[in-house]
Amino acid sequence: MTTLNEAFAAAGAAAWGGLPFCELAADMTAEAVAKAEQLCPDPRTVLVAAFPYYAGEGPGNLSLYARGRDYHQVVTARLNTICNFLKKEYKNSRFFPAADNSPLAERQAAWRSGIGLRGKNGLVILPPYGSYVFLGTILTDEPLELPPCTPSPDCVGCGRCLTACPGGALGEGGVAVSRCLSDLTQKKGELTPEETALLKAHPLIWGCDCCQRVCPYNAAPALSPLPEFREGLVDSLGEEDLAGLTNRAFREKYAGRAFTWRGPAPLRRNLELKTEKEP
Repeated sequence: MTTLNEAFAAAGAAAWGGLPFCELAADMTAEAVAKAEQLCPDPRTVLVAAFPYYAGEGPGNLSLYARGRDYHQVVTARLNTICNFLKKEYKNSRFFPAADNSPLAERQAAWRSGIGLRGKNGLVILPPYGSYVFLGTILTDEPLELPPCTPSPDCVGCGRCLTACPGGALGEGGVAVSRCLSDLTQKKGELTPEETALLKAHPLIWGCDCCQRVCPYNAAPALSPLPEFREGLVDSLGEEDLAGLTNRAFREKYAGRAFTWRGPAPLRRNLELKTEKEP
């Protein structure tokens, strides 16, 4: 009979773990807990898995994570194979897969389950893949029996990620999302002069890899074995790629890509900022 270890391995997960929902709830806001309970009444167990995405260091103006297929779709589809396995074992229970789009605290779930290391930049570091991993979770009302685990230790703490962050978003107190360039590249609406200057200087038009590129655990990361993240990559977008596209046409042209959800406007703006001449 297939074991849970085998099922996660067959789904392409590099590591997995789990914990009682009540333990993870300690790391969640009351609002997030309420949303999780609305999604899955009487939640009992959270499973979490890491999926590698590193495909090499080719040139481009899109973050490495956004060059392959949309991880929300890919990871959720792979987690669904785990859910199908579990549904056969627990016919009266429910299982809800998600990837970066659920109320669950994914990174805390990974750390509490002993997956990888705690990076000072708030990322999960999983040798030999470094921090180039996507996380996905499965929430269930089944009280699964899980193997014992030890919470993740901290990374070496060299601090390179903190000093490399262009926006100064990283500190001992955590991540200031409003100053994170990955977040700024996706921001709609008016920018402050400081935000404009940061985006002008930033080499990417979507996302940011600065804190990851300097991490010693990412010095020579293993390539992802998952074809969705290694084949058919979109490394760059230029003005000619976006010219004349409506929101609908943009989403159709780049269907299944993680950079489409905000529409073409932020990408166009970020491209224009890089070509603007100084007064």
